[in-house]
Amino acid sequence: MRDVSHKVDTLRTATAAATLRASPATVEMIRTGNLPKGDALTVAKVAGIQAAKSTAALIPYCHPIPIDFVEVRFDFEDGAVEVVATVKAIYRTGVEMEALTAASIAALTLYDMTKMIDEEVVIESVRLVEKRGGKSDFPAPTVQISAAVVTVSDSASAGEREDLSGPTVASVLVEHGVEIAETAVVSDDPAEIQSAVRGFVSRSDVSLVVLTGGTGVGPRDRTPEAIGEILDRELPGVAERIRSYGQDRTPFAMLSRSVCGVAGDTLVLCLPGSPKAAEEGLRAVMPHLLHAVEIVRGAGHGPVAAREEGGE
Repeated sequence: MRDVSHKVDTLRTATAAATLRASPATVEMIRTGNLPKGDALTVAKVAGIQAAKSTAALIPYCHPIPIDFVEVRFDFEDGAVEVVATVKAIYRTGVEMEALTAASIAALTLYDMTKMIDEEVVIESVRLVEKRGGKSDFPAPTVQISAAVVTVSDSASAGEREDLSGPTVASVLVEHGVEIAETAVVSDDPAEIQSAVRGFVSRSDVSLVVLTGGTGVGPRDRTPEAIGEILDRELPGVAERIRSYGQDRTPFAMLSRSVCGVAGDTLVLCLPGSPKAAEEGLRAVMPHLLHAVEIVRGAGHGPVAAREEGGE
């Protein structure tokens, strides 16, 4: 089974369809509920709903999913019944297999209830119609986004230990198509932090600055205070998301003082200092954070807003 523990919960939807071919007379009996075995549509609908909820027990690599909604409906054509199943869930992985299973089992139920009167009945196809939600549903940025990564650490800046957090952050950014304009390692001195960040904010080729380190409660942890003096506007929801994501994985996440905001036309994000916490914090807000970068740079809401309104 694939590890999805690093993913974030989002609304996932999927619609699948299955086509049952039969004689026009059989299709009419299905529609009117006059089959020898009774009302096939009601039985098939219940079977489809049950199947969606049982997908993980039927298909080994499927994850058990807390399903929030299942709909099974039937469309009629001359000599055919179209079974359409829609599934919704707020979870880390998609529900296309649940929708496909629901459509398949509903169609098989119709087959079972009609085979005694129609030897030509056949399930013609089972297919995914649409799926939405998750990272794959997020449109790629319309422009190349360049970032500066700043590691805040007394020991790393003094050469006493290797900087592991900065490269980790850079790797996740590159994974999401972000270009790394420059990296830097500074001490926990607020003035040094501010000098580095102001330098990057002033550059036209840097639209995102990500800092790692100095967000805890240690005596030298002053990154949030230093960055707070630079920001024009805070984005508290980003930090809330990071802490919520981290809290589901370790209780120590509640000690993080991560912040995010806008300085001029540059987005600034402060992450925890450990490589694991920095990676988790960044993954918690990617790739959606890139949309904020575009908005700050004046790109408009574009495809995201249209999709949320049902326009795409």
